[in-house]
Amino acid sequence: MNRTSFLGSKPIGRIGFGAMQLAGPGVMGPPRDPAAARAVLRRAVELGVDHIDTSQYYGPDTVNDLIRESLYPYPENLKLVTKVGVRRDEAGAWLPALTPQELREGVEANLRSLRVERMDLVNLRISDGAGGPGVPLPEQLGALEDLRQEGKLDLIGVSNVTRDGVEQALDLVDLGEVQNSYSILDRENEPIVELCREREIAFVPFFPLGSAFRRGPTTLAQDPAVSWVAGKHSATPSQIALAWLLARYERMLLIPGTTSVVHLEENLAAANIELDEDDLGALEAVEQVGRPRA
Repeated sequence: MNRTSFLGSKPIGRIGFGAMQLAGPGVMGPPRDPAAARAVLRRAVELGVDHIDTSQYYGPDTVNDLIRESLYPYPENLKLVTKVGVRRDEAGAWLPALTPQELREGVEANLRSLRVERMDLVNLRISDGAGGPGVPLPEQLGALEDLRQEGKLDLIGVSNVTRDGVEQALDLVDLGEVQNSYSILDRENEPIVELCREREIAFVPFFPLGSAFRRGPTTLAQDPAVSWVAGKHSATPSQIALAWLLARYERMLLIPGTTSVVHLEENLAAANIELDEDDLGALEAVEQVGRPRA
């Protein structure tokens, strides 16, 4: 199994780091232990992570501030990926922010808080179906394409999107990635993975261990097929779930998040696990678990 792949035309490690969990409860405010959050970020880079997924609306600002305080000046090969299309109110609600002006302000806020002049990739988080409430998809992607032409981002991605939405986006811009929920427990987006495979586009699964809202990690640990394969490889159930994703598609890029250095190291070690045909066959029997809409 290759440990590296591509984000657009850029070489990239296949296991990166998702930074959302570094904020406080509800992805609002500071973490309980800011020093531990910074330690996780620094250890990730020490271990070769070259892909961090974040957003200014995590906190808001909290997570981007932690990344900047911990890692700036950034390693030359570090790719910083963000998303726009959402804003937070004082109560922590997730509200759409999809007008061209709001998308521009979202990108500028990420550039400012991360202290960079250009994002490696900006995902458009689509709130409802292909276009979101009240704003046509061409206007949303057109705003990001304008920013790309201005040199403020390299690649455009889409997140929380239907297959029809991906196909519409492909008619409008070059896509660097698709970011949707997908895991061994939740394969609802398998058709989108297949579309990405056909078009050779990176697919970045969120909830890679199953949704925490539906006790995904606990469900993994209780599944007999996952437990059998984990025992065979002297691995944890979570490591097997990550290795399964890596085996699924060579341009699958993982961004598991954690607030623990121990769990970070465990996640990255999943790249060392080579699942054979017996393993993959056994894992096909894993029971699927429904999920809430992201």
